[in-house]
Amino acid sequence: MPSYDVLREILDPAATVLLTVECQQGVVGPDAALPELSRAARESGALAQVARLVAAARKSGVQVIHAVAERRPDGRGAGRNARLFRAAERLPVRQLAGTAAVRVAPPIEVAEEDLVVRRLHGLSPVQGTEVDALLRNLGCRTLIVSGVSANVAIPNAVFDAVNLGYTAVVPTDAIAGVPADYTAAMIRHTLALVATLATTDEVLNCLERPRGS
Repeated sequence: MPSYDVLREILDPAATVLLTVECQQGVVGPDAALPELSRAARESGALAQVARLVAAARKSGVQVIHAVAERRPDGRGAGRNARLFRAAERLPVRQLAGTAAVRVAPPIEVAEEDLVVRRLHGLSPVQGTEVDALLRNLGCRTLIVSGVSANVAIPNAVFDAVNLGYTAVVPTDAIAGVPADYTAAMIRHTLALVATLATTDEVLNCLERPRGS
Protein backbone atom coordinates (compact mmCIF):
# COMPACT_ATOMS: atom_id res chain seq x y z
CA MET A 1 0.00 0.00 0.00
CA PRO A 2 1.29 3.51 -0.78
CA SER A 3 1.99 6.04 1.94
CA TYR A 4 -0.76 8.50 2.81
CA ASP A 5 1.12 11.40 1.21
CA VAL A 6 1.63 9.47 -2.03
CA LEU A 7 -2.00 8.35 -2.18
CA ARG A 8 -3.27 11.84 -1.42
CA GLU A 9 -1.17 13.29 -4.23
CA ILE A 10 -2.58 10.71 -6.65
CA LEU A 11 -6.16 11.38 -5.53
CA ASP A 12 -6.40 15.06 -6.39
CA PRO A 13 -10.20 15.58 -6.57
CA ALA A 14 -9.85 17.96 -9.50
CA ALA A 15 -8.22 15.25 -11.60
CA THR A 16 -9.87 12.10 -10.21
CA VAL A 17 -12.94 10.20 -11.37
CA LEU A 18 -14.71 7.34 -9.60
CA LEU A 19 -15.92 4.51 -11.84
CA THR A 20 -18.47 1.98 -10.59
CA VAL A 21 -18.52 -1.15 -12.72
CA GLU A 22 -21.70 -3.18 -13.34
CA CYS A 23 -23.18 -2.35 -9.93
CA GLN A 24 -26.62 -2.93 -11.43
CA GLN A 25 -29.60 -4.79 -10.04
CA GLY A 26 -29.35 -7.63 -12.54
CA VAL A 27 -25.76 -8.29 -11.47
CA VAL A 28 -25.53 -7.47 -7.75
CA GLY A 29 -29.19 -7.11 -6.75
CA PRO A 30 -31.18 -9.67 -4.71
CA ASP A 31 -32.63 -11.24 -7.89
CA ALA A 32 -29.46 -11.11 -9.95
CA ALA A 33 -28.58 -13.31 -12.91
CA LEU A 34 -25.54 -14.66 -11.05
CA PRO A 35 -26.59 -15.19 -7.43
CA GLU A 36 -23.10 -16.25 -6.32
CA LEU A 37 -21.56 -13.01 -7.55
CA SER A 38 -24.39 -10.97 -6.03
CA ARG A 39 -23.86 -12.68 -2.65
CA ALA A 40 -20.13 -12.08 -2.84
CA ALA A 41 -20.62 -8.37 -3.55
CA ARG A 42 -23.05 -7.98 -0.67
CA GLU A 43 -21.67 -10.34 1.98
CA SER A 44 -18.09 -9.14 1.50
CA GLY A 45 -19.28 -5.58 2.05
CA ALA A 46 -17.94 -4.51 -1.36
CA LEU A 47 -21.25 -3.05 -2.54
CA ALA A 48 -21.61 -1.03 0.66
CA GLN A 49 -18.07 0.27 0.22
CA VAL A 50 -18.86 1.36 -3.33
CA ALA A 51 -21.84 3.28 -1.96
CA ARG A 52 -19.55 5.01 0.56
CA LEU A 53 -17.11 5.92 -2.18
CA VAL A 54 -19.87 7.36 -4.37
CA ALA A 55 -21.25 9.52 -1.56
CA ALA A 56 -17.81 10.79 -0.56
CA ALA A 57 -16.80 11.45 -4.15
CA ARG A 58 -19.69 13.84 -4.66
CA LYS A 59 -18.88 15.74 -1.48
CA SER A 60 -15.27 16.07 -2.59
CA GLY A 61 -16.06 17.22 -6.12
CA VAL A 62 -14.95 13.95 -7.71
CA GLN A 63 -17.00 13.01 -10.78
CA VAL A 64 -18.82 9.68 -10.59
CA ILE A 65 -19.35 7.50 -13.66
CA HIS A 66 -21.52 4.38 -13.50
CA ALA A 67 -20.65 1.79 -16.16
CA VAL A 68 -23.61 -0.46 -16.97
CA ALA A 69 -23.69 -3.52 -19.24
CA GLU A 70 -26.93 -4.15 -21.07
CA ARG A 71 -28.45 -5.95 -24.05
CA ARG A 72 -31.15 -5.15 -26.55
CA PRO A 73 -34.09 -7.59 -26.48
CA ASP A 74 -33.17 -8.68 -30.03
CA GLY A 75 -29.49 -9.08 -29.10
CA ARG A 76 -28.27 -6.77 -31.86
CA GLY A 77 -24.76 -5.48 -31.29
CA ALA A 78 -23.94 -8.10 -28.65
CA GLY A 79 -21.02 -10.46 -29.20
CA ARG A 80 -21.19 -14.24 -29.22
CA ASN A 81 -17.46 -14.82 -29.50
CA ALA A 82 -16.96 -15.86 -25.85
CA ARG A 83 -18.58 -18.48 -23.62
CA LEU A 84 -19.59 -15.73 -21.20
CA PHE A 85 -21.68 -13.96 -23.83
CA ARG A 86 -23.43 -17.14 -24.95
CA ALA A 87 -24.14 -18.15 -21.36
CA ALA A 88 -25.68 -14.72 -20.67
CA GLU A 89 -28.30 -15.40 -23.33
CA ARG A 90 -29.56 -18.39 -21.33
CA LEU A 91 -29.66 -16.79 -17.88
CA PRO A 92 -33.07 -16.33 -16.25
CA VAL A 93 -32.32 -12.63 -15.60
CA ARG A 94 -31.20 -10.73 -18.68
CA GLN A 95 -29.64 -7.28 -18.64
CA LEU A 96 -32.18 -5.78 -21.02
CA ALA A 97 -32.07 -2.07 -21.79
CA GLY A 98 -34.79 -0.13 -20.02
CA THR A 99 -35.53 -2.78 -17.39
CA ALA A 100 -34.90 -2.79 -13.64
CA ALA A 101 -31.95 -5.15 -14.20
CA VAL A 102 -29.83 -2.33 -15.62
CA ARG A 103 -30.58 0.22 -12.91
CA VAL A 104 -27.81 0.93 -10.43
CA ALA A 105 -28.45 -1.18 -7.34
CA PRO A 106 -29.00 0.06 -3.79
CA PRO A 107 -27.37 1.11 -1.54
CA ILE A 108 -25.61 3.05 -4.31
CA GLU A 109 -27.48 6.22 -5.19
CA VAL A 110 -27.31 7.90 -8.58
CA ALA A 111 -27.30 11.69 -8.49
CA GLU A 112 -28.21 14.10 -11.27
CA GLU A 113 -24.57 15.07 -11.73
CA ASP A 114 -23.42 11.47 -12.16
CA LEU A 115 -22.71 10.13 -15.64
CA VAL A 116 -24.10 6.74 -16.69
CA VAL A 117 -22.38 4.95 -19.56
CA ARG A 118 -24.18 1.95 -21.06
CA ARG A 119 -22.53 -0.57 -23.35
CA LEU A 120 -24.01 -3.27 -25.56
CA HIS A 121 -20.83 -5.15 -26.35
CA GLY A 122 -17.53 -6.39 -25.05
CA LEU A 123 -16.02 -7.09 -21.66
CA SER A 124 -14.60 -3.71 -20.76
CA PRO A 125 -16.40 -0.69 -19.30
CA VAL A 126 -13.63 1.54 -20.71
CA GLN A 127 -12.34 0.36 -24.08
CA GLY A 128 -14.83 0.90 -26.89
CA THR A 129 -17.19 2.99 -24.74
CA GLU A 130 -17.62 6.70 -24.07
CA VAL A 131 -15.64 6.48 -20.84
CA ASP A 132 -12.21 7.43 -22.19
CA ALA A 133 -13.51 10.52 -24.01
CA LEU A 134 -15.45 11.58 -20.91
CA LEU A 135 -12.39 11.15 -18.70
CA ARG A 136 -10.27 13.31 -21.01
CA ASN A 137 -12.92 16.01 -21.19
CA LEU A 138 -13.09 15.98 -17.38
CA GLY A 139 -9.33 16.44 -17.07
CA CYS A 140 -8.97 13.09 -15.36
CA ARG A 141 -5.55 11.70 -14.49
CA THR A 142 -6.58 9.16 -11.84
CA LEU A 143 -9.39 6.63 -12.18
CA ILE A 144 -10.74 4.89 -9.08
CA VAL A 145 -12.13 1.51 -10.17
CA SER A 146 -14.79 -0.22 -8.05
CA GLY A 147 -17.53 -2.81 -8.45
CA VAL A 148 -17.66 -6.22 -10.13
CA SER A 149 -16.38 -8.54 -11.15
CA ALA A 150 -12.80 -9.16 -10.12
CA ASN A 151 -12.92 -12.06 -12.57
CA VAL A 152 -13.45 -10.06 -15.77
CA ALA A 153 -14.66 -6.45 -15.88
CA ILE A 154 -12.50 -5.00 -13.09
CA PRO A 155 -9.14 -6.18 -14.50
CA ASN A 156 -10.33 -5.13 -17.96
CA ALA A 157 -11.07 -1.63 -16.68
CA VAL A 158 -7.73 -1.35 -14.87
CA PHE A 159 -5.68 -2.60 -17.82
CA ASP A 160 -7.48 -0.28 -20.22
CA ALA A 161 -7.10 2.72 -17.90
CA VAL A 162 -3.37 2.09 -17.58
CA ASN A 163 -2.95 1.53 -21.32
CA LEU A 164 -4.72 4.84 -21.95
CA GLY A 165 -2.36 6.70 -19.62
CA TYR A 166 -4.46 7.03 -16.46
CA THR A 167 -3.32 6.08 -12.97
CA ALA A 168 -5.66 3.38 -11.70
CA VAL A 169 -6.55 3.19 -8.00
CA VAL A 170 -8.34 0.08 -6.76
CA PRO A 171 -9.98 0.11 -3.31
CA THR A 172 -9.47 -3.57 -2.62
CA ASP A 173 -12.51 -3.92 -0.35
CA ALA A 174 -14.78 -2.27 -2.95
CA ILE A 175 -14.45 -4.97 -5.62
CA ALA A 176 -15.80 -8.51 -5.60
CA GLY A 177 -15.66 -11.68 -7.65
CA VAL A 178 -16.07 -15.42 -7.28
CA PRO A 179 -14.76 -17.34 -5.55
CA ALA A 180 -13.54 -15.00 -2.83
CA ASP A 181 -10.04 -16.46 -2.78
CA TYR A 182 -9.73 -15.78 -6.50
CA THR A 183 -10.48 -12.10 -5.87
CA ALA A 184 -7.68 -11.98 -3.32
CA ALA A 185 -5.32 -13.71 -5.74
CA MET A 186 -6.26 -11.34 -8.57
CA ILE A 187 -5.52 -8.37 -6.33
CA ARG A 188 -2.22 -9.72 -5.09
CA HIS A 189 -0.78 -11.20 -8.27
CA THR A 190 -2.25 -9.03 -11.03
CA LEU A 191 -3.82 -5.74 -9.98
CA ALA A 192 -0.96 -4.97 -7.59
CA LEU A 193 1.38 -4.89 -10.59
CA VAL A 194 -0.51 -2.20 -12.49
CA ALA A 195 -2.73 -0.29 -10.05
CA THR A 196 -2.35 1.61 -6.81
CA LEU A 197 -4.05 -0.45 -4.11
CA ALA A 198 -5.73 1.03 -1.04
CA THR A 199 -8.66 0.39 1.26
CA THR A 200 -11.90 2.34 0.99
CA ASP A 201 -11.12 4.06 4.29
CA GLU A 202 -7.72 5.17 2.97
CA VAL A 203 -9.28 6.57 -0.19
CA LEU A 204 -11.99 8.35 1.78
CA ASN A 205 -9.44 9.82 4.16
CA CYS A 206 -7.61 11.37 1.22
CA LEU A 207 -10.76 12.69 -0.45
CA GLU A 208 -12.45 14.04 2.68
CA ARG A 209 -9.47 15.80 4.23
CA PRO A 210 -9.21 19.45 3.06
CA ARG A 211 -6.40 20.06 0.60
CA GLY A 212 -3.43 21.85 2.09
CA SER A 213 -4.06 20.44 5.58
